[in-house]
Amino acid sequence: MTSSESVFQHDNPFTIGIEEEYMLCNPETGELINRANEIMENIDSDLKSRYSYELILSEIEINTSVCKTVSEAMEEITFLRGNTKILGESLGFRLGISGTHPTAICKDQVFVDNDSYRWVVEQLNYYARRNITFANHVHVAVNGAECAIHVANSLRRWITPLLALSTNSPFFEGELTGLRSSRTFQFGVFPRTNIPVRFNDFKEYSRLIDKYLETNTITKPRQIWWKIRPHIDFGTIEFRICDAQRTLRNIEMLSALAQALVYQAVEDYNSNTLLESFNMEYLYDGLWKASRFPMEANIIDPVTYEVCTIKEQIEQMMEYTNDSLNFFNNSHIVKSVNHICENGTEGDDQMEVYNNSGFEGLKSYLMDNIEFQLN
Repeated sequence: MTSSESVFQHDNPFTIGIEEEYMLCNPETGELINRANEIMENIDSDLKSRYSYELILSEIEINTSVCKTVSEAMEEITFLRGNTKILGESLGFRLGISGTHPTAICKDQVFVDNDSYRWVVEQLNYYARRNITFANHVHVAVNGAECAIHVANSLRRWITPLLALSTNSPFFEGELTGLRSSRTFQFGVFPRTNIPVRFNDFKEYSRLIDKYLETNTITKPRQIWWKIRPHIDFGTIEFRICDAQRTLRNIEMLSALAQALVYQAVEDYNSNTLLESFNMEYLYDGLWKASRFPMEANIIDPVTYEVCTIKEQIEQMMEYTNDSLNFFNNSHIVKSVNHICENGTEGDDQMEVYNNSGFEGLKSYLMDNIEFQLN
């Protein structure tokens, strides 16, 4: 067993970790301000592992520890949101949450000055500065490297419905982009951010990483930024699909769905019923449609090749995860899914606020309407 494979050995599979990326905003104007260094310098020493830089200094990431349940992870997210809010206010800035900042100008962004991000800037130049994006990522532990590869293959099927439930970035540089998730394509200009191909086994996946390292395509495996990836540092499946969410109930929903999807896929793998081979064009068409159109849009089911709506594929996902959600005592999140299907996503909320109050009202809304308690 290689060192990469051994990372996927877990006494407690299906543990969960959540990452959130926040905007750092001027409390008076709502514009981005470059204050991440001050956060990193002033956080309590026992919380330093829970915070990390992103590419630009107007952004900060928080991450939970490895949690046994979604409920436990949500307790940590709630604490970290509140702690970051208090710290920000003491330093003279506020948090905002959205998949993109609605009016921030790319040329005004300042990069984090470390080896990792200097490499990104050197590689991507102009497009690195355009990455004013903020996401929600979820990790779920999988026991066994071979199992993880096949599970990741299968989970590509659900990228479209997960994105459709979480679209929250309709604006960029003061423009209504026409996209429901402009973050998907702002970040999507980076290489290796696509939907991954199907891998036959863990050896094939490891060979790809080795070849990328050999050719200086990447300097470390984390620079493979696919929508779903097996994470060889943590031994998890990482979901990297969703825009950042203001409401904790949406974070809970997306995290519970990720855990349930992984659990059900592992069950299918163990029973030799796992579906892994999909038409890539249909997967990409679904990604595009989910980022651009409402849930009534037609897509092509990547399994049956039949035409269905995005909403119908969400219903398929909920049917697929029903038993798993019950197993983890998370079936209550179905209410959140239904609420979004009936009333729209947080991105729809943004467009309504903009229509009523313009960008000034919207920037205030993205600071004033963050949930700090799970209702």
